[in-house]
Amino acid sequence: MSHSVENRFFAIVCGALLIFVAPLFILFLFLSSERAEKEIKDHITVLLVANAQALAKPLWDLDEDSVTQISATTVAEGAIVRVNVRDLSGQLDVTQSTIPKSYKGNLESVSRSIVYNGVDGAKKLGTITVYYPQLGLFDGLKNEEIVFISIFIFAVLTVFGAALIGNRIFVIQPLMRLTHAVEATRRLGSRHHVDWQSNDEMGRLASSFNDMQSKLQREETELKHAHRRATDTYNLTPAMLFSLDKDDCIAAVSDYWLAATGYNRAEVLGREFASLVLPDSRSQYVDRKRSHPDSAARLAVTVKFLCQDGRKMDVLILETTAVQDGLSLSVMTDVTELKQSEDRNLRQAITDHLTGLLNRQGFETALDAKINEADLRHRELACLFIDLDRFKWINDNMGHAAGDAALRELVSRLQARLTPGDVAARLGGDEFAILLLAEDAEARAMDMAARIAEVFDAPFCGDARLSASIGIAIYPRQAANAAELLLKSDIAMYAKKRDGKNGAQIFDNGMLDDSRRRAELESYIESGLSEDWFEAYLQPVVNIDDRSIVGFEALMRLHHPQKGILPPGRIIEVAEETGSIIRIGNRIMEKAIAHFARLSRLDGMQDSYIAINFSPLQFEPDLPVRIAALLSRYDISPRRIVIEITEAVLMDDNPETRMVINEICHYGCRIALDDFGTGYSSLSYINRFPVDIIKIDQSFIRAINDTASDVSARSRMLVESITTLSHKMSCTVIAEGVETEEECATLRTMGIDYGQGYLFHRPQHPDNLMKTLSGPQFDQLSPVAQAS
Repeated sequence: MSHSVENRFFAIVCGALLIFVAPLFILFLFLSSERAEKEIKDHITVLLVANAQALAKPLWDLDEDSVTQISATTVAEGAIVRVNVRDLSGQLDVTQSTIPKSYKGNLESVSRSIVYNGVDGAKKLGTITVYYPQLGLFDGLKNEEIVFISIFIFAVLTVFGAALIGNRIFVIQPLMRLTHAVEATRRLGSRHHVDWQSNDEMGRLASSFNDMQSKLQREETELKHAHRRATDTYNLTPAMLFSLDKDDCIAAVSDYWLAATGYNRAEVLGREFASLVLPDSRSQYVDRKRSHPDSAARLAVTVKFLCQDGRKMDVLILETTAVQDGLSLSVMTDVTELKQSEDRNLRQAITDHLTGLLNRQGFETALDAKINEADLRHRELACLFIDLDRFKWINDNMGHAAGDAALRELVSRLQARLTPGDVAARLGGDEFAILLLAEDAEARAMDMAARIAEVFDAPFCGDARLSASIGIAIYPRQAANAAELLLKSDIAMYAKKRDGKNGAQIFDNGMLDDSRRRAELESYIESGLSEDWFEAYLQPVVNIDDRSIVGFEALMRLHHPQKGILPPGRIIEVAEETGSIIRIGNRIMEKAIAHFARLSRLDGMQDSYIAINFSPLQFEPDLPVRIAALLSRYDISPRRIVIEITEAVLMDDNPETRMVINEICHYGCRIALDDFGTGYSSLSYINRFPVDIIKIDQSFIRAINDTASDVSARSRMLVESITTLSHKMSCTVIAEGVETEEECATLRTMGIDYGQGYLFHRPQHPDNLMKTLSGPQFDQLSPVAQAS
């Protein structure tokens, strides 16, 4: 091993000789052999020409002795070792040879024809063939060439030997000393120097090596001091420090780490750190490197750590990714209290503080998890969207404390009917949602809806009765994702509310069409408000006896630029659900009063009134002030304004609404009860509220002349009873929807005061109505109604 450099040098020199010198030597031998062979061939050619002429006459005479003598003379020539003379007729075949029997070499041959020139011309008599040994590379060398080659070989060997000796003295010996110094440093650990002094490259190398050894010795001394200081810092730092090797086994721990965890150093060194992590977070720790990019300067992971005495700590581990000598440095911090605080904050963030159920944020997270579970288990997921009916009545009449108590009682009853795995949440206000995972989710959902209905059998907060409208959607049968599932269950719930509330409704695609139409109407409503598409049409109210106009009812109409006038009933329904009915009502009220002010300037209209319909949502505290401002602007007496309300306003018995109605009455406006006789009609409303006008619903008016006598009799009895009692309570009675003369005659006999319907006048745009009323053909006292 110590002579490997010398051996390589020897191999390089030998290779150089083989590559450069040997080919030249071989070429020289080849050229010498070629030259000698050419000289032999030229000499033999001359002999053959002479002998062929000499053999012509003897061969013609078949003189075998002469032929033999000439052949012997030929073979005696130096290069020729064999001669063969052969007659073409085969009578003469003479061979002379000087080749010893032991000769094994190859022979070269040259032949020539023997021609006799006689009187008849030249005749070929036979052939003479001579043989000579094949020359080798060294056979053609002359003496002077051999001397030259000997001198050349001696010179090459001398140079070769001098190179080996020089390499041995000036290269190998200093390298041997340098190698011995390196091996001694490696074996003994001390820094050895090379004892070699020269001014060449090897001397400079030895000097540089000695300087390097001195510098390394100083650096090693400094490193030992630095390592001692680092070890002291590692152990005295008040932090849980530890180091891992490339296999994530513990290579070192600080004294503070041992004090905090209770372990001793001997039992943890070499142990996998993951074995000290609790199983529920062990995979998170093992996968920490895969979950972070390779370029991250450090890794951070929070896991549960098991102490020696069995205590469990939530620890944050910060680990360096830049390792040295295969080791990484990590610091472990006890975050148990912080984790508990975060868990409390998370629970508060996703939990409804009133009921303890999940809130909307928590429900959306649970919904995503349940959908993933449904996909993994190949099951269906039902979402029940629950909205309480008449819950607002409890808050308005019994107070919000009673409403909160009712919600807590409701949740208590619901939870008793849930099974493990079911998820319930309060989405806000009186809206709830339940998630059910099952193989047949629809059947499970309908069964749960029946159980929920049982919850409302008993009253809440004493005697308060509630019910619920429930919408059901199934994943993945009816929805492809969480948002779509929640939306479609919500759509199904609203469909149930529109169908009469109190029950469950499975989603179907027809509801999407309703939802789209509803969204279209909402768009039309917003566009109508912003672009002034809403108009207040007016329908006259007449005296049933002489058909003179006594007042007008303002009716909302939405005139779409492309679709024309849209049906008002659906628009009002959507507007009340979205809350835009307040803006629409205010717009219609302003326009109706403005139009009424114009009509009031016509002859005979000075004592008429205008009735304006109000939604329950419009009875805000500032409504009386708004009405007073409009009447003052147009100089109209409050007595000429009639506020039409429905039974829904009176049924809610909202104290705030009652206060607003009382203020309007005190201001001087009158109150009309619209559509009387439908729903939960009660004459007690007339006694409890300041009602001035009763409007009998058109369904009763149409039935008074029904072909079925019993229906007609009952309807007439009801209309007569309402009229009599209303008159006793000083209320004016108006019949709605009068369309035939027969109906008008019957109502007159019953004592009805006023009538309203297509028989008299249709609802008209105020401009058209102005033209009709101001035209010469209109006679207010005429018994014939003017229909338009």
